Amino acid sequence: MRENVFTEEQRDALQEIANLAMGQAATRLARLLDTFIELSVPRVRVVRAEDAARTLREMTGIEESVTAVRQGFRSDLKGEALVICRSSGVGQLCALVNDPYVNSAYDSVSQTELMFDVANVLTGACVSCILNQLDRTPIFSAPGLLGEKISLDDVFQSDVLAWKTALLLEVNFALEDQTFRAHLVMLMAEDSIRRMNEALDALLSSL
Repeated sequence: MRENVFTEEQRDALQEIANLAMGQAATRLARLLDTFIELSVPRVRVVRAEDAARTLREMTGIEESVTAVRQGFRSDLKGEALVICRSSGVGQLCALVNDPYVNSAYDSVSQTELMFDVANVLTGACVSCILNQLDRTPIFSAPGLLGEKISLDDVFQSDVLAWKTALLLEVNFALEDQTFRAHLVMLMAEDSIRRMNEALDALLSSL
């Protein structure tokens, strides 16, 4: 599959859909952590499996170890969502929400629990909103911890991935006045990219 799989109109529509979805996710995360959330502009790439780690490293600037949670989703569009944070940032966030003077949803929380909560909020809001706008309702699998203090290469192991080419949609969420940043990455394989093309065309024709 060629890398330039979307027309300019399709790409603009997908980014607009993603913008709305990320806004909803940021609102939910802000409620969870009782702090303002800053959003990046969604970025869309089509990548080969073996290039996924390098591409995400170039997009995010992450060179150090990360903590990552993955969650699968499916309709006729299927894929998985990854929430990736620098491991050092998870510790900082955990310290923030465990501060008794912070009006957060937590009294005390472990780093793993916090990552699952952040991942559930971001994945649920973002993926549901994107697919709902394309007249799909996703079914989610249970989230799983890919690893703590691992490299991006360990997150994207091309020899075990079930796809050769994937749509990579990335956005990051930052806490105001904090260094913590969470990256949400949606991955969809070749068949779902083709269906995404059709879904975007249907959306554009309805406008």
